[in-house]
Amino acid sequence: MSLSRVENPCFLLFLFVFQAILILILYRGGPSNVFREFLDSRPVLDYSKTHDVYTNLSLFTPAPNEEAMPYCSVQSPIFVGPLTITFELLPSERMIIKKNPFVQSGGRYRPPHCLARYKSAILVAYRNQEKYLHHLLYYIHPFLQRQQLSYSIYLIQQVGNGTFNRAKLLNVGVREALRDEDWDCLLLHDVDLVPENDYNLYVCDEYYPKHMASAMDKFQYTLPYKSFFGGVSALTPEHYMKMNGFPNTYWGSGGENDDIATRIQLAGMKIVRTSPHLGRYKVMNYNEETETQEPWRRPAPRHNTRKTWKDDGMNSLEFKLLSRTKHPLYTNITVDIGITPNTRSVLQN
Repeated sequence: MSLSRVENPCFLLFLFVFQAILILILYRGGPSNVFREFLDSRPVLDYSKTHDVYTNLSLFTPAPNEEAMPYCSVQSPIFVGPLTITFELLPSERMIIKKNPFVQSGGRYRPPHCLARYKSAILVAYRNQEKYLHHLLYYIHPFLQRQQLSYSIYLIQQVGNGTFNRAKLLNVGVREALRDEDWDCLLLHDVDLVPENDYNLYVCDEYYPKHMASAMDKFQYTLPYKSFFGGVSALTPEHYMKMNGFPNTYWGSGGENDDIATRIQLAGMKIVRTSPHLGRYKVMNYNEETETQEPWRRPAPRHNTRKTWKDDGMNSLEFKLLSRTKHPLYTNITVDIGITPNTRSVLQN
């Protein structure tokens, strides 16, 4: 007597394996990957129709009973997509504070109406860029609130007039931010970039480092080269430590992004990117000298990353913490990270 299909052991085994694979595909990478795959499947949004970044934020009002506060919805109810970004008028700190009443001291925010499902730290390497900073704070605070995130903004400021070292400052920022909170995601953010779409979620991919700024207007909304990892990136603390953080030895601009991309590969990971129709960013006004450079040229490598990455990074980080101050819109961390080796040798002679 032949068995029916539903009674056939081989068919039941196939059905079980198929369901297991389907569940694995759906849930691989946790909520952040599910969100990313869902958003990446969306049609290209119309950037000729943009919205104010503060649209409908007033709908987020304090819950009547904090003890019975529900979790935030998986998708924010006030997403609008493309945002109106302009740098013509410089917003004052007072204006930004007034428009963001629920931001607490130190640039800390928790949704007033629900329990956030995700905690992100925004880390900005900074020195003497006040105009850029005001524009960034004006846009980034409401942008993050629209996504119903719990977040803090950290400025890591290099003291003195020595050569700027972005990567080392971000290492300092990671170490200091993790003293405050067990963050789900670390967002390494250039001060002169503003996101153009509130569907560009500031959350991490669970498995791999994520490059957020996949389409900058400076580069005609394309990558300048395949391994580019600059602008804005998102890594879990586990990602960051696995690759030994960023290099401490890149003084001046250029080179560190390629080193970081190589580290990711050497640590057994790969780069994932936000889709170009979501990962769009506007770059603030560069001076004429910067604009006349060749932005498409890949920086020449300075180090053999394969030999240096395990010894140059978080495990070799040295700095002097000068101050840690909570401002109304951000936490300022001022540090002395030393001087370039060339400068040190000149001073010793």
